[in-house]
Amino acid sequence: MKHFKLFALTLIIFCSTNIFSQEGDFLTKNIDKSINPGTDFFKYATGTWMKNNPIPVSERAWGIGNLVQEETYARLKSILEESSSHKYIKGTSEQKVGDFYYSGMDTLNIEKQGITPLSHVLSKINTIQNKKELLDVVARLQVIGVDAMFGDFVGQDQKNSDQWAFYLWQGGLGLPNREYYFRNDARTENIRKEYNIHLSKMFLLLGENQNIAKMDEKSVYEIELFLADSSRKLEDLRDPYTNYNKMTITELQKSTPNINWVHIFSEMGIKKLDDVIVGQPEFLHQLNAAINKFNIDQWKAYLKWGLINSMADRLSSAFNDENFHFKGTVMSGVKEQRPRWKRVQDYTEGAMGELLGQVYVKKYCSPKVKERYEQLVNNIMAAFGERVKRLDWMSSATKEKALIKLAAVTKKVCYPDKWKDFSKLSVDRSSLASNTIAVHEFWFNREINKLGKPVDRSEWDMTPQTYNAYYNPSNNEIVLPYAGFVVPGVPDSLLDDAFVYSYGGASTIGHELTHGFDDQGRQYDPKGNLQNWWTDEDVKKFEVKTDLMVEQFNNYIVLDSMHINGKATLGENIADLGGLVTGYDAFKKTEQYKEGKLINGFTPGQRFWLGYAYSWLGHQRNESLAQRVMTDVHSPNFLRVNGPYSDISEFYSDFNIKEGDAMYRPESKRVKIW
Repeated sequence: MKHFKLFALTLIIFCSTNIFSQEGDFLTKNIDKSINPGTDFFKYATGTWMKNNPIPVSERAWGIGNLVQEETYARLKSILEESSSHKYIKGTSEQKVGDFYYSGMDTLNIEKQGITPLSHVLSKINTIQNKKELLDVVARLQVIGVDAMFGDFVGQDQKNSDQWAFYLWQGGLGLPNREYYFRNDARTENIRKEYNIHLSKMFLLLGENQNIAKMDEKSVYEIELFLADSSRKLEDLRDPYTNYNKMTITELQKSTPNINWVHIFSEMGIKKLDDVIVGQPEFLHQLNAAINKFNIDQWKAYLKWGLINSMADRLSSAFNDENFHFKGTVMSGVKEQRPRWKRVQDYTEGAMGELLGQVYVKKYCSPKVKERYEQLVNNIMAAFGERVKRLDWMSSATKEKALIKLAAVTKKVCYPDKWKDFSKLSVDRSSLASNTIAVHEFWFNREINKLGKPVDRSEWDMTPQTYNAYYNPSNNEIVLPYAGFVVPGVPDSLLDDAFVYSYGGASTIGHELTHGFDDQGRQYDPKGNLQNWWTDEDVKKFEVKTDLMVEQFNNYIVLDSMHINGKATLGENIADLGGLVTGYDAFKKTEQYKEGKLINGFTPGQRFWLGYAYSWLGHQRNESLAQRVMTDVHSPNFLRVNGPYSDISEFYSDFNIKEGDAMYRPESKRVKIW
């Protein structure tokens, strides 16, 4: 996945605008001339913007993604306010969108209700008497979106992509991942301390006295620590083979006898299930032990916390404020919450984004615009194919199969041809928390009902207004929502090809395409099945190159002594590098590159590198950056520029990078994969 990225496509128009004036255009105005491009290209290309655009107090980071999102917020706000200002016929799209948004903006009602919308579920938890009732409640919490004990989802069977499968996954932690429970640096130790304080405060808000709240805090943390001990690390979750363990229900039950899975699945509404795919068997073994290790009162505290943790931001201000203090301020360094209308817009987007998307694309994305972006995708794919043919390390047999897979890639651009059906979703104006539960239940049932049915490969997992993109290995597809094509404040007609082919072609299209051939994606065949189609010799040569990239990124220091996790970020780093070299190759075929005319003193090649850096424009609070390094498979923005640039010879020649420059890497250390 691109994490967040965008691009745009246009013709070059020089004579009708002053965007390329002597004072500089939107791209070159960001340059900090006090920085040598060979020292730190990211700071050189974006430094002036960074100095002039501090991070707002309500944000954990600020950059190009936020600027695009601000434009999308403004567009959607008018749609949502119009829908919520009228009462529509029950069951219509306008009613669902309008009533959900209204319930989120109705703060008087939310304050009046307090914890009441969750009373029924809390009562179920508080009356648990035995293991059977414990698992009954766990099943219900899974349905309404609470990550209790374990994770689960429906996805394509990775070894048979024409079938849906039910996956069991590690989960049940209140902190982002296992590292937060075991790392001993001062920053993480402080987060653990604050987390325990946060737990206790939340139990006090539930009405518990100080002693009970302290006991429940300890119970929750002990259970989570026990589960975290057998949770896999971020980098270990990236191996598709070791995280694919298919079992019959009988085998699953035998491996975890303390957990009645047949009963749990029945309570979750799964009518027939012959087998499951277990991601991390050792985690389920630990969970099986935990069922008896901890008593019922400890489990009740754990489940109450799971419910409140998942719903706190939808409740009254006391819960919402404490939730923000820990997740926003402690974890991310943010001092103020974002405006409520933005937060509620995000909730609505998550609940029924395609209903919004249908209106959004009618207003902002014509079929003609979609065709334009599809052509850029074709140009990037053609350039990638040419690179495959020229590889000096890959055998002819594997090249042939790589080209077959490339030709089979499905391209989904701008918006779906078929929209999701929301007819079974029912919401009203009574309660944001109740609506949220109804939404979770709708999506859970929708996914469960896929089991045993044909896979619909036309479905999108992102909405058109989402500022992101992704590659899905099971479908062998790249998905590029329209919002990712928006350049904030600049019409398409004013963008030169150097910018287009870097900002969009390299950082989004080429990036997502390369994911089909990164260390994970390469293990899937053209139909999306987990299957080795490489020769053993090619695999060895590929791994030599990827080991060099792991070493490169392991050596980057982000904060204090905090290094990048080269193994965890490997796939995204490969995709960044592949996207760049492919985008540059495609750009070489344009008239702008061939003519070589200067724009504000920069060659077409130089503008390409500036354009890609612009696509990662932004900075991040230290707290948020530390969290990203520990939990995210994407490198920080500045290393998504400086890292791959230091591996590409065209960058060296375009900016005259010499030995002795900080950006310089010896030829033997430069990573060359795709």
